[in-house]
Amino acid sequence: MPSEGEDLLRDLAPQVLARLVRSYGTGQFDVCEDAVQDALLAAYRQWPADPPSDPLAWLVTAARRRYVDRIRSDSRRREREARDALLNEPLTEPLAGADAGHSPADDSLLLLQLCCHPALPRPAQVALTLRAVAGLTTAQIANVHQLPEATVAQRITRAKRRLAELGGDLPRPRDAAERLGPVLDVLYAMQTEAHHTTSGAPARDTDLAAEAVHLARLLHQALPDDPEVAGLLALMLLTESRGPARQAADGSLIPLDEQDRTRWDQLLAREGIALVEATAPGAAPGPYLLQACIAALHAEAPDTGSTDWTEILALYDVLQIVTGRGNPTIALNRIVAEAQVHGDGSALDSLNLLERAHPGLPRLDAVRAHLLERQGRSIEAADAYRRAVRATRNLAEQQYLQRRLRTITRPNA
Repeated sequence: MPSEGEDLLRDLAPQVLARLVRSYGTGQFDVCEDAVQDALLAAYRQWPADPPSDPLAWLVTAARRRYVDRIRSDSRRREREARDALLNEPLTEPLAGADAGHSPADDSLLLLQLCCHPALPRPAQVALTLRAVAGLTTAQIANVHQLPEATVAQRITRAKRRLAELGGDLPRPRDAAERLGPVLDVLYAMQTEAHHTTSGAPARDTDLAAEAVHLARLLHQALPDDPEVAGLLALMLLTESRGPARQAADGSLIPLDEQDRTRWDQLLAREGIALVEATAPGAAPGPYLLQACIAALHAEAPDTGSTDWTEILALYDVLQIVTGRGNPTIALNRIVAEAQVHGDGSALDSLNLLERAHPGLPRLDAVRAHLLERQGRSIEAADAYRRAVRATRNLAEQQYLQRRLRTITRPNA
């Protein structure tokens, strides 16, 4: 199947899963997910020769048939009888026109909230939703949260088991504000993976980024007065605006201070800045709004030298307080701002303290190499670049680090 067809299947998968979960209950989540995968495989095989006129309706019908097949083939008598009852009495009837003309966006938002049910621990809510709605692999989810893959796999397995134990009687969310915290975490993780992919090939997942922005827009429409929802949407728009300038001809990443800002998407940037300006005054400082404020300051500056680094450093200080000073990635980003305000020496001292608290922190050696290079300490910088290359699995980041390493180690550099 051509890439366009694969993209369509990826876009439709969460919508189909939402239909099944809504009909048969979150207690049947595992079976629904398997049924959707069966339907996607059938589509992959059949659509090239016989494409349907309504792909979503085709997938929903195929997935429901496979759900029924899986239920009826279950060899355990009690479980089979319980699930057969669900076939005759679904928890909720499909909305009018659900399979023809129903807005698929409603399903995606519903599925976000269903997977983020409070009966699950918050980390499990986020991991399960990233797997089911965003379609991220266990490796990708682990990369976003800087956790071992085994830990993430265990969270997802336990979450599915817990949903099965609770059956299909889990209450639907009353409104868009319910379970908002984990939903925002899911969207933020989608954005993170989209703009810094686990493999680095490609460096940017445009489909995932577009879906994250789309869902954030829908959530903002439902909760226009929530500052964190507005902040996350603004952060996504401002991050997305840099997309055209983030990659070199060889596929390697271009860091912010080296980007040609004339290539930024000015429409997205202006939209993000306007959202920050409309939201920030008088709002309580939350982590997503604070990060959006930082991104807006970058977007407003024509270059790195004219950026208001003092204000950015102050915002990072507040962000650390709001997040309980427990996020080493925030601390690392703050050190980058510290270098601009207080100098590379001060930043290197802070970097050493951070390393003692969080050994093996991703990107730490890359930041160290950059600071050492700026100080003219080429030998130490080269060693740090080599360690950074070995520590990253991201191909695009590796290419950038190797390019920097070649620059400082070539003769007469």
